[in-house]
Amino acid sequence: MKTMKAIMYYGPGKLTVEEAPMPQAGPGEIIIKNISATTCGTDLKRYKRGYRNDKPGQADIFGHESAGVVYEVGEGVTKFKVGDRVVSHNTAPCNHCYWCKQGQPSLCENKVSASGAWAEYRKIPAAIVSQNTFIIPQHVSYRLASIVEPLSCAVYNINESGVKIMDVVAINGAGPLGLMQVKTAKLRGAYVIVCDAVPFRLDCAKALGADVCININDVESQVDAVREATPYGRGADIAIDCTGLPQVWEMNMDMVRKGGTVMEFGGCKGGSTVTFNCDRLHYSQITIKGVFHTTPQVVAQSFDMICRGEIPEEIFIGKSFPLAEAEAALLSHATGEVVKNEIRCDQ
Repeated sequence: MKTMKAIMYYGPGKLTVEEAPMPQAGPGEIIIKNISATTCGTDLKRYKRGYRNDKPGQADIFGHESAGVVYEVGEGVTKFKVGDRVVSHNTAPCNHCYWCKQGQPSLCENKVSASGAWAEYRKIPAAIVSQNTFIIPQHVSYRLASIVEPLSCAVYNINESGVKIMDVVAINGAGPLGLMQVKTAKLRGAYVIVCDAVPFRLDCAKALGADVCININDVESQVDAVREATPYGRGADIAIDCTGLPQVWEMNMDMVRKGGTVMEFGGCKGGSTVTFNCDRLHYSQITIKGVFHTTPQVVAQSFDMICRGEIPEEIFIGKSFPLAEAEAALLSHATGEVVKNEIRCDQ
C-alpha cells in the first residue's frame, strides 16, 4: 500500500507527522497533489480547544485549505485532467435536502466534506469536484488560491448583511476573516471601522482600505469609540463580530444605530450564551443574524475575487513552512504577527 506524509490530529494540542494511506480516486473524484496549504483561525481554535464534531480517540488529517495539481482522476471526470492546477473548497451541498431546496445550502444536512489538507495528497469527493473545484490561472499562486474557503465565508457574511454603498460597517476582530470582510465591505462602497488589539492586524486593515482603525487597548469603551466614529454618533449601520467572543457579540448590539443590523459571525466556544437588552432590541428595531459557512455561488464569487487581484497575497500570507513544521506554522499564526502562514506540502 502506498503511503504519504500527513499531519494527524489527535485532539487539542496533539499534532504529529505520520505516514498515512495514499488516497485513491473513485468515480467522479480526483486526487490533488498538494503544493500549498494555509493556516486558519478555525484550525487554531480546533488545535487549542477541540471542535464540536471531534470524536475522542479518533485521529484525522488536519487542515482544510490547500491547492495543488491534479494527480489522479476517477471514472467519469471530464472537467479536470492530470496536471491541472486546481483548488477545491472543503465542502459541497447535496442540493436535495429541505434546506438546499429552501435556498439555504450553507445549512445542508447532507454536506459532503473533504478535510485532510495538510498532507502530500488529498482526495476530493465527487460533489465538490462538480460544484466547488476550480482551475487556477497561471498568474495566481497556489498559496493565494488556497484561501478561497475562508474568503467565501467572509464574502457570504457581507452578502447576508445587506451592506450598501456608503453604509458604515464596524468589524470587530481583524484576524484573517475580519480582514477579508474589510476588503469585501470596501468593494461594496462601505465606510469601514475596525477594532482589534494587535497593531499589526490594524495596519493590515488600514492597508486594505479601512477608514478608521481602533486599538481597543487605547480606549476606555470599544462601543463608545465606534459610535464616535459614526456620523452624529448614531452608531454603525452594520456591526460584525469576527472574534467568537460572547462579550463582543453583546457589544455589537450597542454599536449599531436604530434599525441597524448585527452580524454574529465569529463562532463562540460551545455552550456559550449572551444577554441582550430586550428594550434595545425591540424599540430600536435591531436585526440580529447568525451566519455560518457559505454557498457554491459565493465560493465562485470569491475565487473570481482572487483571480481579479482583489486579495493581496503579501498581506494575507506571511511565512512559509515545510509540511513537517506545520505545527510551528500554526503556532506562528497564533502570535498575531501574520495573517496566515503557508505550509509547503511538497517539501
